[in-house]
Amino acid sequence: MDAYDLVVIGSGPAGRRAAVQAAKLGRSVLVIENRLRVGGVSVHTGTIPSKTLRETVLNLSGWRERGFYGRSYRVKKEIDGSDLGIRLTKTLEHEVEVLEHQFQRNGVRTLAGTARFTGPHELLVTCGEDGEEHHVVAFERALIAVGTAPYRPESIPFNGVNVLDSDDVITTPRVPRSLTVIGAGVIGVEYATIFSALDVPVTLIEPRPTFLEFIDREIMDDFIHQLRDRGVTVRLGASVTRVELDDQNWPVAILEDGRRIRSEMLLYTAGRVGATADLGLEHCGLTADSRGRLTVDPHTFQTEQPHIYAAGDVIGFPSLASTSMEQGRIAACHAFGLPMPPAPQYFPYGIYSVPEISTVGMSEEEVRTRGIPCECGIARFRETSRGHIMGLNAGMMKMIFSIKTRRLLGVHIVGEGATELIHIGQAVLNLHGTLDYFIENAFNYPTLAEAYKIAALDAWNRMPRAAS
Repeated sequence: MDAYDLVVIGSGPAGRRAAVQAAKLGRSVLVIENRLRVGGVSVHTGTIPSKTLRETVLNLSGWRERGFYGRSYRVKKEIDGSDLGIRLTKTLEHEVEVLEHQFQRNGVRTLAGTARFTGPHELLVTCGEDGEEHHVVAFERALIAVGTAPYRPESIPFNGVNVLDSDDVITTPRVPRSLTVIGAGVIGVEYATIFSALDVPVTLIEPRPTFLEFIDREIMDDFIHQLRDRGVTVRLGASVTRVELDDQNWPVAILEDGRRIRSEMLLYTAGRVGATADLGLEHCGLTADSRGRLTVDPHTFQTEQPHIYAAGDVIGFPSLASTSMEQGRIAACHAFGLPMPPAPQYFPYGIYSVPEISTVGMSEEEVRTRGIPCECGIARFRETSRGHIMGLNAGMMKMIFSIKTRRLLGVHIVGEGATELIHIGQAVLNLHGTLDYFIENAFNYPTLAEAYKIAALDAWNRMPRAAS
């Protein structure tokens, strides 16, 4: 029996960061990954491949240049699944090699196999293609970072060909003549807009009256307007009762109100479940909820069993690679007694749709609910010289300031480069900066970051000022 100070189940963002942190503290660490190569969902079917697919589409379609050259402009006239797959393969290979080297130089051992608890301090790992090889592993502490898998209800006839989940899209990329996306969460919105950028007619179906509720409503109004302006059909408040295949083997989504939506391909993205079903949690005193998620202390990431931690998507919201990494690091530090400073109050969200959405801090709705007198400033990307140079006709930044203290309360961006631009707002927000920072400082010109000064001046124009 092998014994380790820390065993990490899963090698995604949370698992890799926890493993390396524990190794840097001089602890013996084993990472168990049920794929043949490390990386977890993030590298193989989630974050990295979906963003790679997005970048490939934007480059080959000439999307970023259409502001100047027209909607019919394309870098490559005919784009098919093989074009999408080439860049995916290269990028994923690079990511795996970087991670393997990181584990190697930090002395982290890895084992390819399926882990199952057999006791509170013991795991059985099944390896090999036939599952005939078994390893018993003892541990002082464990971190569960298995991530999630697509939710696959029985009412959806998944076939891996034209009725797909989000994993299938990456495994067998193709460009359909038309697409229906069921579920307007982050994943559904990202894929719907990526395929729309390829000029594929897309219908996005969501049973709720709104979607992405954690995003500022004004930003979402602008985003939905952009989608509809380029031909995406958005069906809100529409529940899908079932999906059938017609006589041409095309999927047909049948809505509760009787409408039938037919397309060459259907993508189901309505939720994900924690990949905990086969972990044998009952043998270590843990229980997952109905969606396979684990409950943890939000500050230490300990489960009900103090020596077992969980981090990443398996614990639920916010399910971001960036926050998962920090969760894993904090869990490892807590497990081995390294004191941790308090976590920053605000962290950014990034949605890699087309256009991007990114946000940090409070939305205007949240500010008003809390009763904080505030003023907002808006900057349109087309107002910046850089935006004009890039041919941007859309995109906006919204900043929210307290009238009383002048402090920045939130930054919300929709448009090109949103996930990069947001970090300026994040820094000022966590350092308790005010409107005056943006008014008094110079920003590189011409850049999209100049939108911070434009939005700040817009808010300043509306702020009450003392009489001279």
